[in-house]
Amino acid sequence: MNIYQKKSDLNQITENLKSQNLTIGLVPTMGALHHGHLSLIKKALKENDKVFVSVFVNPTQFDNKEDLDKYPRTLDVDIEMLNSVCKDNIIIYAPNVEDVYGDNINAVHFDFDGLEVPMEGRYRLGHFNGVGTVVKRLFEIVKPDIAYFGEKDFQQLMIIKKLVVKYDLPVYVKGCGIYREKDGLAMSSRNMRLKPEYRKAAPFIYKILKKAKVQFETKSANKVEKWVEKQFAKHKLLSLEYFTIAETNTLKSFKRKSKDKSYRAFIAVYADDIRLIDNIALN
Repeated sequence: MNIYQKKSDLNQITENLKSQNLTIGLVPTMGALHHGHLSLIKKALKENDKVFVSVFVNPTQFDNKEDLDKYPRTLDVDIEMLNSVCKDNIIIYAPNVEDVYGDNINAVHFDFDGLEVPMEGRYRLGHFNGVGTVVKRLFEIVKPDIAYFGEKDFQQLMIIKKLVVKYDLPVYVKGCGIYREKDGLAMSSRNMRLKPEYRKAAPFIYKILKKAKVQFETKSANKVEKWVEKQFAKHKLLSLEYFTIAETNTLKSFKRKSKDKSYRAFIAVYADDIRLIDNIALN
């Protein structure tokens, strides 16, 4: 397993791969890897000659310093997990902050044509500027042909696709389905921080999403949203931050459904002090 901390070392590798017309896949992560990450990596390995996995907790996308400080950092365990998948064709880039940002550890301001405004953008100010900044830097460093992102962070996926279009970046961004625990909870690095009683309660989130999908077949978005709010108001452990139904391509709310458009439900919930997000396609 090849592990690098400096982008200068990666430059030689990427140039060599490109000179041989070999394809490069990239799976950006913040570490604390789980089987959801591994599913992205396995897909990337099938579709590329080499796969770069970045392990970097990006400071510019955290609006809460305490959340940044508490974010799990488990590089040794991550390396073991990656070794279990493939020892030869994975390259790990685990830089420090200075290698990615230099002396200017600040997010660039982006205009994503409004995709950054609702949901996560509303509740995590500046978050997507940080995401856009680090992903653009990783694309410039690794120079991947294809980059893989999970649909659990669906708004982020749409924003990265917009980033590629707006900056004419030579990368194809591929979204991959949400990988879930057996009880339905969307896999997340934050799950390992859940206290036992909250971990037991957390699958309620996906249960409600599935029921909302059924209700959306016959009811308006507004009625479904209000129903979801009532379900969480009665829950003793889980606190709803937001639930919204939006058009899939624009992430905008709407008044009337159209047969020609697709819709998705998005949710953010607090389980004690751990914030969990999820989403589901509705049609």
